[in-house]
Amino acid sequence: MKAFLLRYKLHHLAFWALFFAGWYYFRYQDYPPGRGLLITLLKVADLALMVYLTNYLLIPRLLYRRRYVLFALLFVSMVFTFSIGKMYLEEILLSRPGYFTIWSRFKTRVYDNVIPHILLVSTGAAFKLLADYAATQKRLAELAREKAAAELQFLKSQINPHFLFNSLNAIYFSIDKQNAAARQLVLQFSDLLRYQLYECGTDTIAIEKELHYLGDYIRLQQLRKDAHYEVLWQPAPGLHGFSITPLLLAPFVENAFKHISHHGDKKNFIHIGAERQNGLFRFTVANSKDNHASTEAPGGIGLANIKRRLELLYPGKHQLEIANEEELFSVRLEIAISE
Repeated sequence: MKAFLLRYKLHHLAFWALFFAGWYYFRYQDYPPGRGLLITLLKVADLALMVYLTNYLLIPRLLYRRRYVLFALLFVSMVFTFSIGKMYLEEILLSRPGYFTIWSRFKTRVYDNVIPHILLVSTGAAFKLLADYAATQKRLAELAREKAAAELQFLKSQINPHFLFNSLNAIYFSIDKQNAAARQLVLQFSDLLRYQLYECGTDTIAIEKELHYLGDYIRLQQLRKDAHYEVLWQPAPGLHGFSITPLLLAPFVENAFKHISHHGDKKNFIHIGAERQNGLFRFTVANSKDNHASTEAPGGIGLANIKRRLELLYPGKHQLEIANEEELFSVRLEIAISE
């Protein structure tokens, strides 16, 4: 029920209804008979419109982007414009042409209309800022808990890196030099582990390293597939100069290899692409799948977990589209990047 109310902003409607009722109750006697309801509706609608323009346009687009001067200028201009418009409509409703003209009694009109509007709209903006601050703190706390849980899980499952790389080194030199493919396989596997153990401890990592890791992972997975499987990895040129969260893309690729189809009479494929365009990093994965096959592995990372990570790490800065068709599963992820 609470989620339904929040989704459709019914609590906003209830607030303005109560505000309207209170204003009407205390002020209706100040207006001619039969005009109080319309005048009150005009004043409340005027105020509500300014509050929503400030909270959902000026604050996100200007204040949060540190364009303080432009925010202040537009805020004051909006209040003056709406105040003049409201007084003009009041003249029409009260049949008093020129009665509320701001220029005839400028100081009085500013004191009675503009200043109260500034105070009331600023109060609404203050509630917006407090709510956004609380939401940010909650998101940061959730992110900290998720990170701590992930680090704890990592520590529980971590193998002694020194022993592990010594073992891989021994395996590498035990392979005959003529078997170049096997040696290359060990090197790629070593690079994958080194990336996970040593380079993923930071909040972000260069996109070049993340894509290199994906390339190694894809090449290793291809060794398990025969000629009936088509795997295309096509990162576009120019993918450099920005960072993303480590290991953010790998689960999508892992999911594709885990749930690729096994048709004997038609092509089985995985197509993976990455590009940068208009300030967005776009990552796509598509794989053929068997009819009605699940795309989630019991006990695995799961796409729900990835969605949650994206919400915490890139709030309002990403778009994830997942299509689960009869014989095709595809993922399209877009992330707004900064240089």
